[in-house]
Amino acid sequence: MEPVADEADWMLRLSVEEGIATLTLDRPEKLNAWTYDSSRQLGKRADEIRFNDDVRVVVLRAEGRAFCAGIDLGLPEDRIVGRSHAEKARNFYENLRWVHERFAAFANLPQPVVAAVHGYCLGFGFELALMADIRIAADDAVFGLPEAQVGASIDAGGDLRLARDIGAGWAKLLALTGRRLDARAAERLGVVQQVVPREQLDATAMQIAREIRDNAPLAVQSIKRTINEFADRGLADALRFEALSASTQFISDDLPKGYAAKAARTAPEFEGM
Repeated sequence: MEPVADEADWMLRLSVEEGIATLTLDRPEKLNAWTYDSSRQLGKRADEIRFNDDVRVVVLRAEGRAFCAGIDLGLPEDRIVGRSHAEKARNFYENLRWVHERFAAFANLPQPVVAAVHGYCLGFGFELALMADIRIAADDAVFGLPEAQVGASIDAGGDLRLARDIGAGWAKLLALTGRRLDARAAERLGVVQQVVPREQLDATAMQIAREIRDNAPLAVQSIKRTINEFADRGLADALRFEALSASTQFISDDLPKGYAAKAARTAPEFEGM
């Protein structure tokens, strides 16, 4: 686990005004790349929002050129260690379970979440956007799950949520190839609900948030819970399996090769080991 950052240095800024909580990814110099401490911050922010009676809806947005370009790269061995391969896999599994709990706190907020996505929305960034209830994209948005290209499993549930939203076939095509989607293709597939010019993104997301805010809050929350109960049936069990599957893959020889090749901007040579 990475060192805990002081709250003044957090990547996730939170403000509340007129019934709308705005959660902003604010690490623009790193294209809002995600860290393990960001996951802790997300869980803490979710707790703050959940119990704030003044918040009726959440807008998730980002500063800079990208929504989130994915995990902050570095060799996986630098993050999770163990005295043996078995202990290392166990530690990774427990870490993933902890991360999934933080994400669940956010994805299962009683208040609806509207994501405003622009620029790169890759890897974990895409997975984070898929935790929102409604997604609005700028016309410059680019979506993708490139994990397999560097020898990594998808481990935060993005593949599962994508299969839920657009079907297993499309989820497999995107996740197995690492192909990217532009905003219009994402809209056609149902990944996002609306595409707007970049300069209109925040205003559009805020307008949708205001429409939700002005409706009866208990009714809005009941509707979200009911739809989620239907759409996410089986998700909890699938996430537990995903954590286990990813933890065994994490100790493969291919994974450090993939990360090293990515850093060197060369093509990895995977051996399935």
